[in-house]
Amino acid sequence: MILHIDKNIDSARLKQLADFYEAITITDDNKHVLVTPSAIKTIDDAHQQFVKEIFVFDTDIQLASRKYLKEKRNVTIGKNDIGGNSRNVLVAIGPCSVESVEQITQSAEFLKRLGLNTLRAGSFKPRTSPYTFQGLGIEGLKMLDKIRQDYGFSIITEVRDSTHVDDVIAYADIVQVGAKSMYDHGILRKCGKTNKPILLKRGFGTNLQEFVQAAEFILSGGNNNVILCERGIRTFETKTRFTLDLCGAAYLKENTNLPVILDPSHAMGYAYGVPDLARACMAMDIEGLLIEVHPNPKVALSDASQQLDHQQFENLFGTLKAIAGAINRTII
Repeated sequence: MILHIDKNIDSARLKQLADFYEAITITDDNKHVLVTPSAIKTIDDAHQQFVKEIFVFDTDIQLASRKYLKEKRNVTIGKNDIGGNSRNVLVAIGPCSVESVEQITQSAEFLKRLGLNTLRAGSFKPRTSPYTFQGLGIEGLKMLDKIRQDYGFSIITEVRDSTHVDDVIAYADIVQVGAKSMYDHGILRKCGKTNKPILLKRGFGTNLQEFVQAAEFILSGGNNNVILCERGIRTFETKTRFTLDLCGAAYLKENTNLPVILDPSHAMGYAYGVPDLARACMAMDIEGLLIEVHPNPKVALSDASQQLDHQQFENLFGTLKAIAGAINRTII
């Protein structure tokens, strides 16, 4: 249950109400918002005078629910918006990992030539094996920061664990919480304390309820700038890396008030299938795509098999623009 309380209520009374209903308190410009467990459905008669609005829910998907906010939340990225009333669709490309100044500069030059504004690359890599490239860490963040200063791009980069969340927040324009970190409450709670956009990826063994409840940790911390990213789930199929859940994307669009982005690269796992999957994603009328693109995928230090080279992406980009135009979207 969500309760809207008048902003002018006495602080002691507000705390009393929060304690009574086991609620998390969020304060905005106009009101206090108390979020209780969804198992609570009613309020005490004695408290009616303090409550302006009441929203009752069947599950703990509450702040992210369309039953709470009918319109999609607006998230500002650089000079542009996604979600809300915007028809912008964010296409963020870049290599899986920052590997060198030369590599990330080549990526930036390519992005600039296409007229795109958002570069995605990882500095901290939560790899499955301890013997593979783990990212350049702070050094990589500094390279990305230099690219941002030189080219004016927005930067998406991933947080691996709670020990460096503050560093990523300081350097990134959009903080990515990866599939392997989605359940890390230390990360989620720190992300709730910033106002920077958070790109939350779905865990590959996570159902939709669990996924959106992870977003609730961030929203309930006071950060409204949450973007959901479907990147494929683990099924019985072995011929692709994961299975991209477009049915799940349709559910998220219909039932949540958060922008939805799709990641065909991690779902497919092989470059040959990424273009077709990306076109299907664009046709879903979502708010964005993440696509891994490397100057020379053959020498990439991570996820080499799924990254497109520059020519492959340029060929794909023309068709994405055509689909975006057909559904009245503008690629940013």
